[in-house]
Amino acid sequence: MLSLRLHYPWPPKPYLSPSSFVNPQSLNLSPNPTTTRPLRRSSLKIRSIDSAQFYDYESKLAAQFRYASMLKIAVIGFGNYGQFLAEALVAQGHTVLAHSRSDYSKTAQDLGVSFFSDPHDLCEQHPQVILLCTSIISTEPVLKSLPLQRLRRNTLFVDVLSVKEFAKALLLKYLPPHFDILCTHPMFGPQSAKNGWKGLPFVYEKVRIGSEESRVSRCDKFLSIFEGEGCRMVEMSCAEHDKYAAESQFITHTVGRVLGMLHLESTPINTKGYETLLDLVKNTEGDSFDLYYGLFMYNKNTLEMLERLDVALEAMKKKIFGLLHNSVRDQIFGNAEKGRTLQEDNANRAQNGAALASSSRASRSPKIARPHDQEAEVSDESRLEIAIVGFGNFGQFLAKTIVRQGHKVLAFSRSDYSEVAHKLGVSYFSDVDDLCEEHPDVILLCTSILSTEKVLRSLPLHRLKRNTLFVDVLSVKEFPRNLFLQTLPPEFDILCTHPMFGPESGKNGWNGLSFVYDEVRIGSEESRVSRCEQFLDIFAREGCRMVEMSCAEHDKHAAGSQFITHTVGRILETLGLESTPINTKGYETLLNLVENTAGDSFDLYYGLFMYNVNAMEQLKRLDMAFQSLRKQLFGRLHGFVRKQNFETSDKSQDTQEQPLLPEPSQSEQNFRKLDESQVTQEQPLLPEPSGVNLH
Repeated sequence: MLSLRLHYPWPPKPYLSPSSFVNPQSLNLSPNPTTTRPLRRSSLKIRSIDSAQFYDYESKLAAQFRYASMLKIAVIGFGNYGQFLAEALVAQGHTVLAHSRSDYSKTAQDLGVSFFSDPHDLCEQHPQVILLCTSIISTEPVLKSLPLQRLRRNTLFVDVLSVKEFAKALLLKYLPPHFDILCTHPMFGPQSAKNGWKGLPFVYEKVRIGSEESRVSRCDKFLSIFEGEGCRMVEMSCAEHDKYAAESQFITHTVGRVLGMLHLESTPINTKGYETLLDLVKNTEGDSFDLYYGLFMYNKNTLEMLERLDVALEAMKKKIFGLLHNSVRDQIFGNAEKGRTLQEDNANRAQNGAALASSSRASRSPKIARPHDQEAEVSDESRLEIAIVGFGNFGQFLAKTIVRQGHKVLAFSRSDYSEVAHKLGVSYFSDVDDLCEEHPDVILLCTSILSTEKVLRSLPLHRLKRNTLFVDVLSVKEFPRNLFLQTLPPEFDILCTHPMFGPESGKNGWNGLSFVYDEVRIGSEESRVSRCEQFLDIFAREGCRMVEMSCAEHDKHAAGSQFITHTVGRILETLGLESTPINTKGYETLLNLVENTAGDSFDLYYGLFMYNVNAMEQLKRLDMAFQSLRKQLFGRLHGFVRKQNFETSDKSQDTQEQPLLPEPSQSEQNFRKLDESQVTQEQPLLPEPSGVNLH
């Protein structure tokens, strides 16, 4: 501020307000001839300079605006979720009070929150907002215990429960009509929002907000807390929310809890789909069973979803075991004599092949994959001629990369893919004899699991070079290993591989994706060792994580990861899940899983079950986990119904209230219907198949 003082005999005004502030150059300092009082000559003196006066004034106005936007918010229920929200509220400058049954005074102090052990003391602070962060099950007794008479009569009550119709009915029932009600659901928590709230849905319904400007403004200020953090604000009725939440949130928590009971662990050969399941378990395991039970108990749509999930699991089991029954029946009533002769012949070949494999391994040292330039083509010396047998989606998917690297690719398939092959730069053969007479370095089998044996036995092996390298890319490994050893002459090399990705998961490149291989039988000659390395180099050049692992070890890991992933994906696909306006991160994970597995044929899935000796055990464990979860839910539901039915008549008359759930008779009817289905226990899934040769 530029302070100007002329030496008049009378005192000047002590303060010039910003509105009266003028530029000193605009002042007319010459004497006024009409003035009767003489003006004493004096020099103009600068007393003080504050060039930031305008900016200070603006900052004061901004501070006043910010202060007017702040709320005094009382968090009731200061557990993990209450602390999670309080941290953001304090960071935005709001005054936060807290009360909880447990003593969180130290935690509150660390967060900058005033903690009250007595709810009367808290309510006498007259907070503008009561934010209920209790569990679903404890909300009613907590609400009834609050001394509402000590609050201002127009206090805003907000809940953050995962079910909304129940919360809405509860608040309307117990709160006086002059209290405002806002039902909300932040569709995230400490785990899913650890990197911020941006883009995460925040659902709300203004159930009852007074028409006065101050009450409307207060509600808007509260909602702006979440909008300011970047949340996707979704205004939606409580009934509509619960309908969507039964499909998204309840299913997500159900799948997460079932998988958590399986104690899934990361493996050396995780697929992207399996890693999404591990993330889902991680996101849900921190939530209490009370939360999950509340989602089930207080959302009338969840029982139907649980029944649909059970029906989907049973339908999938029925389909699998139907195919298994047909396969066993065909084996039992097939040509037994032909089978015995073939088995003896194959056993001799396997013995010879195993001996050669052992000698070749002993003469060679292990390899370490090296990074390569993905764009550079291979040299002439490293160029291979690779014949792809089975030119469907996966065969074409691999061919694109192999051709791009400069290798020569031939192809054969039962269907006519000549046009597709031409576009990819692949030489297509409709006659497999013609293809074999080209003497390719590598035969790459890209057939389905179920058709592999039939295709392999149909190949004119006598037209190939005697040391041709055979490679498979099946999702099971012990089955093709045994098949190759039984069917191929001992002079042929065998490499069993499994790219742990496909056209969908590998559409953005293969970098970092797992490629598992087992050099089952590789001749000791330098040319044959080099050829095997050149083939593996195709995947190493693309950045794959090269994992050398025995076929038996692969199948053990794959049953716990790949088979479970496909099983969950197929069950959810049967439910017809769709995106909702309030998708959680966990639910989007499930939708992505369905998308990634829906493109695979049922033959692939059945092959994962049929030709992996560990799959049956995993399916049983999954079924047992789901039934155990159902038992937990219905056990607690039974206790709730029993308590309602067998309370003493005096107590029920004194404390009679309209239930917020369906009438007890209806709940009991639902429980009895489901309990009867549990009483009719199923027979074991199948007799142990150890005595049957499924191959």
